[in-house]
Parts: sequence; C-alpha cells; structure tokens
Amino acid sequence: MIIRELPADERPQEKLVIYGTSALSNAELLAIIIRTGTNKKSAVTLANEILTFKENGIAFLAECVPEELSEIQGIGRTKACQIVAAIELGKRIATKPKQMRINVNNPEAIADLFMEKMRYYKKEFFDVVMLNTKGDVIAIENTAIGDLNCTIIHPREIFCKAVKKSASAVIFIHNHPSGNPTPSKEDIEITKRLVKAGEVLGIRVLDHIIIGDGTFLSLKNKNLM
Repeated sequence: MIIRELPADERPQEKLVIYGTSALSNAELLAIIIRTGTNKKSAVTLANEILTFKENGIAFLAECVPEELSEIQGIGRTKACQIVAAIELGKRIATKPKQMRINVNNPEAIADLFMEKMRYYKKEFFDVVMLNTKGDVIAIENTAIGDLNCTIIHPREIFCKAVKKSASAVIFIHNHPSGNPTPSKEDIEITKRLVKAGEVLGIRVLDHIIIGDGTFLSLKNKNLM
C-alpha cells in the first residue's frame, strides 16, 4: 500500500505532527526523509529495506555513504544524499555543547559530548578540547586520525593549535573502534608524554577520555596520567 492510501492519521508526516516524533518507528522517520517511494514500493517499504540492508540495522546509517545506499533499488543519488545529510545533522546536534562551559571534573558530561559521534568511527580519532582560564571551551579540534590499531600522536601537533588559541588547559578525547575503552600501554605512555609537554608550555592536561561503544574511560579517574 502506498502512503497516500493510508488513513490520514497513519501517514508518517501526519503522525509526526499529531503525536510527535516519539510515536514514529525508525522506518517512518526515515520515510519522511526519503519523502517518496517508487511505483512498486512506498517510502516506508524503502525505509525498511535500508534498515535491514546490513546486519547492524540502523547503526549502518551512522557511517554510510551515498554509494552504499544507492545499491538499494529505489534509492537514487538524491535520496541517498538526503539520508546522509540528515544523519550528519543529527551527529552535529548531538555533539554540539549545549553551553560553552563544561564541568572539567565531570568526565561523564564530557564523554556525552562525543559519544554519539565517536562510538561509530571505524578509525581512531584524537580530539582536543581547549579551555580558557575560566574553564570555557574555546575550541574543539581534531588533531589526528589513525588506522584501526593506532593513532599517530605527536606533542608538536597536539599543542600547536592550543598555543595558537591561547588555551590554558586541554582535555584529550579519542575513540577505540573495537568498542572497548580500556587504555592500551601506548595510550597511557602517550598521555604521560603529553602531560609533560603541557607542563613545559604552561598548558594543563586535565584528562584523557577514551570513548568506546556506549561506554568510556577517564584516565584521570583511573590515576593513569
């Protein structure tokens, strides 16, 4: 059945307006982004095909590219780009700080800013949160991208941007694609190395948080830095 043949209050857009987004299934939300189906498939049917395209279901959308989505019959370049753009907007909203002052003694709050973005990365990303003397976030910069096993980190690159931003302190964030945030020997060693480099430059390293799949670890809380 095509969507326009459904009762008005059962159509995804109408349901959203009447009942709110929480009343819609994943397929219905995705159907709104897709907007139209084909002669043989409704937008909801196409949405369900996308959600079952890979074994990991909706998580596939976190890192998909238009070329992958276009493999599904009925999803052309335009629809694929609409979906990817919508997912990226969701990531940016989820990772944008609600306020520029964060509690540097609360690693949970810091991890929340990065969790939904970094938990799905297939490579290691190393980000630096830079703060001024009042504890306000003045910049968040990605300083390194590695492969599945390691990230190349050098104090020069890490602190170069912090110096340019006149940062008083920094917090390091990086992800483990395995989903397990347990720090490796290399993670601990590079953190201690960066702490020493920061001391020379007068920039405090407040914490190093490792993001896993829905979980995280603070090296400061574990007394590993």
